[in-house]
Amino acid sequence: MSSLYDTLCSFENLLRAYHSAARGKRARPDVAAFDYHLEAQLLRLRRQLLSKTYRPGPYRRFTIADPKPRVISAAPFADRVVHHALTNVLEPRFERRFIANSYANRAGKGIHQALDRATHFARRYPYVLRCDIVQFFPSVDHAALRRILARVARDDDVLALCDLILAGGAHELTDQYTLVLYPGDDPADPEQAAARPRGLPIGNQTSQFWANCYLNPLDQFVTSELRCPAYLRYVDDFLLFAADKPTLHRCKAAISAFLATRPRLVLHERESVVSPVETGIPFLGFRVYPDHRLLRRRNWLAFARRLRDMADQYTAGELDASAVSARVRGWAAHAAHGDTWGLRRSLFDATIFRAPGATLDARGG
Repeated sequence: MSSLYDTLCSFENLLRAYHSAARGKRARPDVAAFDYHLEAQLLRLRRQLLSKTYRPGPYRRFTIADPKPRVISAAPFADRVVHHALTNVLEPRFERRFIANSYANRAGKGIHQALDRATHFARRYPYVLRCDIVQFFPSVDHAALRRILARVARDDDVLALCDLILAGGAHELTDQYTLVLYPGDDPADPEQAAARPRGLPIGNQTSQFWANCYLNPLDQFVTSELRCPAYLRYVDDFLLFAADKPTLHRCKAAISAFLATRPRLVLHERESVVSPVETGIPFLGFRVYPDHRLLRRRNWLAFARRLRDMADQYTAGELDASAVSARVRGWAAHAAHGDTWGLRRSLFDATIFRAPGATLDARGG
């Protein structure tokens, strides 16, 4: 057995993975049941991993509004522990290869740091190319991802576990994917391209980490080959800044060609546009300007609806004050990263929380 796989299977790594997977979720029945026999559960997982008898369980699917509908695939909690255990040993090997301006699902980074970097670039460059990728998670090609993982992991046992997790989620997003034929595919035999395993279930820790692995070649291409002076990415949303429009249009054409030939992805043409930074950059739920930042309308409208629902649930006794406070504070802290003081005040003034059992006027009257 390799030292990397031995580290992955160690009780210490599995315990660390459990704490990561359970963070903020210990009240959920599946997490509480696992926690009740924690040592026995972790030892069972360790035995299964060491004997190569571990097999992922079925996913539970549901849809959330984020603000657009997204299909979430929730793995059994024991599998989520394994996902974190795998990420624990692979992430350090990839982290040193990632660029500094990749902000999703990395320690010390996140949405707010990405927004700050976007503001920094918007103050230095007059034009921006904003891009996203069509059906990113459903489109991730397993063969292409496996090659990326193998170049860095170089461990047959670890890669075999990656294969199990990939195969377990291969059909979760099939109905979310629209077939695309890429260079090298036979147009006379589209079924061959359709049969390629693809897709990363949204909700897995491994999916979030593998998204960075999968798009790291794009990051390297933009920064090293296109020599873009200012670039940042958050999952499949990314921005390029430059002093003139023609440079960014050339970058867009080069990126589109790169995505088609390497990771087998499609740039969203309608959403990927070049514009002056002074008109504002739609990015991660905000509109970023050089001198200020606004929360996008659809985001605060979605929260206004959730706030009214929380008020109804509180009055009905379905939600306690501490849960309401945690949700409201979380959103307010996020919204405070934009110029939203007046917006937050108006939203909270317009919604009245009445004691459980009372009649709620959600319109604030």
